[in-house]
Amino acid sequence: MSRSGYSDDCDGWALIRWRGAVASAIRGKHGQAFLREMLAALDAMPEKRLIAGEFEQGGEVCALGAVGRARQFDMSNIDPEDHDTVAAKFGLPHALACEIMFINDAWHGKSPELRFADVREWVKQCLNETVVEPKHNPA
Repeated sequence: MSRSGYSDDCDGWALIRWRGAVASAIRGKHGQAFLREMLAALDAMPEKRLIAGEFEQGGEVCALGAVGRARQFDMSNIDPEDHDTVAAKFGLPHALACEIMFINDAWHGKSPELRFADVREWVKQCLNETVVEPKHNPA
């Protein structure tokens, strides 16, 4: 099991409910605001690299750690495997906190640069960029 709390024993209705909770959290107003904040924090990083398994280590951060650093959080006392505390500290629904940690930590052996690129792309794909069409004013 990873720090996301994900394991292979979730299937059937439990999995369907969980994926629904993740999708709902991503689509929601707070989830969208957090993802925009995360994208800004990622883009502001001087070195485009993300670590796995920890919020901050050796001056480097994970995706949530990038937001924590931007917010000037002390992350040294947050247990990355205490999902409820992580969610509360970042103001996230539990399911979204776990999903972000999973996306960040997935694919062991990935380079920090590729991890950054993949996480950033995932965040962009999750954002609801609604384009407002100009109203047609028939003359």
